[in-house]
Amino acid sequence: MSLEVDIRHRQGGFTLDIGFRSEGRLTALFGRSGAGKTSVVNVIAGLVRPQQGCVVVDGRVLVDTARGVALPMHRRRIGYVFQEGRLFPHLTVRQNLLYGRWFTPKAERSAEFGRVVELLGIAPLLDRRPALLSGGEKQRVAIGRALLSSPRLLLMDEPLASLDEARKAEILPYVERLRDEARIPIVYVSHAIGEVARLATTLVVLADGRVAAAGPVAEVMGRADLFPRAEAGAVLEAAVEDHDDRWQLTRLRVAAGFLTVPQVELPPGRRVRIRIRARDVMLATRPPDHLSALNVLPATVAAIVSGDGPTAEIRLDCAGDGLLARLTRRSVEALDLAPGRPVHAVIKSVAFDSHSIGGVLRGPNGADADLEGG
Repeated sequence: MSLEVDIRHRQGGFTLDIGFRSEGRLTALFGRSGAGKTSVVNVIAGLVRPQQGCVVVDGRVLVDTARGVALPMHRRRIGYVFQEGRLFPHLTVRQNLLYGRWFTPKAERSAEFGRVVELLGIAPLLDRRPALLSGGEKQRVAIGRALLSSPRLLLMDEPLASLDEARKAEILPYVERLRDEARIPIVYVSHAIGEVARLATTLVVLADGRVAAAGPVAEVMGRADLFPRAEAGAVLEAAVEDHDDRWQLTRLRVAAGFLTVPQVELPPGRRVRIRIRARDVMLATRPPDHLSALNVLPATVAAIVSGDGPTAEIRLDCAGDGLLARLTRRSVEALDLAPGRPVHAVIKSVAFDSHSIGGVLRGPNGADADLEGG
């Protein structure tokens, strides 16, 4: 599931100069409005033909200006999910879903209707019309319609931007399932850092029409210079260890020990992804005692990055996991911090919420599932 993009395109006063390669299941394009995210997906989809460059999906060339190759949209086999569902109001959910198959030749239809319906949890909605659906339900139907076109690649352009927080929380687990079970590479556009940290396997950060950074999500998220100060942090994978029903807490196993977080509705052994913001990490040079914070992880200072302001970013190694802490430069000096020094990272349990904990799901028996029947 590879994606290669190397394009240059000028439109008015804006120049797009983008190059990245991804082997991940979900490649997130992240950046502020006007960074060039939608322009990139429009080039991939065939809505815009770049003046120079190439786009290759799993070895299949969609665009190569040097060779004069530019496949038309209908031959690219790309599904596109927009900010709004764009469902046909006069058709039922079932009819909207089946519409996605009409333009795919029968010999090339690999997505199985029942499997898509089950994956997205929309069986109870099949006989309804769009006017009777919530925003989250409409987006799930729109995703299903795109999947039933049996695409080789799925583009999702800010699919949650028009939803409120409750609807976003409703649909995010389905996007996670899609990422992990559908066997279709996804390009996901967002300016919401919580979404990309939770969903992305590969993260591409865009700024002013160029790539500021690209790579595995944990690696890129560890760079505090790329993100708003309040949101910079680290992404770790963990496993559910057990639940404390009395206090409604869950214990997660990470490389350096355990983290206690608000209870998550996942069984023991299930893998999850967690985001820990730099602002939520405190450091101690001795084992702390009599603290309200439940989470203390042993760590080693890997690097210290000081700017001109009052704060510094401390990069930590927690048994191979990377953490990020933001301290005042005064605290760095008072604690005598330096690369190689052992410390203890202290993280409050209340720092974790629904935006910072996401499932890492698999198909039946732990294997990858797909959408094909049989």
